[in-house]
Amino acid sequence: MKNVVIFGGGTGQSNLLSGLKLFPLNVCAVISVSDSGSSTGILKREMSIPAVGDVAKVLLYMSNADKDLTDLLSYRFDNPSLERHPIKNLLLAALVDQKGNLTEAIDFMCKLLKINGRVLPITEEKVDLIGTMEDDSIVLGEDNITKSEKKIKSIKYDKDFVINKEVFKAIRNADLIILSPGSIYTSLLPHLILKEVRDEINNSKAKVMYISNLFTQPGETDDFKVSNHLEILKEYVKIDVVLANDKKIPSYMMKKYLVKEQKDVVKIDKKRIEAMKIKLISDKLYNLSKMDGTIKHDPLKTAYLIFSYLMDEV
Repeated sequence: MKNVVIFGGGTGQSNLLSGLKLFPLNVCAVISVSDSGSSTGILKREMSIPAVGDVAKVLLYMSNADKDLTDLLSYRFDNPSLERHPIKNLLLAALVDQKGNLTEAIDFMCKLLKINGRVLPITEEKVDLIGTMEDDSIVLGEDNITKSEKKIKSIKYDKDFVINKEVFKAIRNADLIILSPGSIYTSLLPHLILKEVRDEINNSKAKVMYISNLFTQPGETDDFKVSNHLEILKEYVKIDVVLANDKKIPSYMMKKYLVKEQKDVVKIDKKRIEAMKIKLISDKLYNLSKMDGTIKHDPLKTAYLIFSYLMDEV
């Protein structure tokens, strides 16, 4: 089977993994652990551990366990004294405390949830992002960076740290490396600003695929087309192929995003992408989530196109 490594953090990565797990692939998800909001931020500060929220979400999306178990792990307390913690975060934090590190805690969860694949944190250390905004002001913490109304100029970590060595092994063995949809600045760049990681990717035999976002991100990628996203990413790593949506999203679906969230569709600028010598794969990639009514990448369709590319060209 082909080896696929997926970098990211957040809903875009998790959603994609729920589709990829249905195909005969060796999948390794590498997750940024710099989140600082909500339940994750509280556990991170109080226990001095890496952020567990995105890791826990990925584990549930990759799960092959009974729905009763995944529903239980998704349960979030309403009691104020429990800070609205979901069970999955509390369990993973307890396992980190018991096992002594996040990687072993994840491996235990993978067995419990019958996951076929590997899930790796980028580091075992408690780290935070520092954002420099367009007016040169400094914002500490991923959650605060995301909530800021100012445009992001750059990000860095609050300290040097040891990168998980298993990540390097996964990259060296990869046939395809995927940069998942999600925030460029808080989901993808937390991996790519690490010189050792980007050097390993650029020296890898693997093809590198970017899965373009469906919508722009306010304060990050306003008015961006697909090529604008690629230009940022190419400052760090090679990009061989991009997967993007080419089907118009109906206006009645778009109203919420345009009016309430100030987001717009990321348009394909084919000639610019071709000039960058990046292969473009385009198709209808979105669907309307039955769970929350939001527009997301169709996990099965997106995974199918990735699998087809692997079989045909890698």
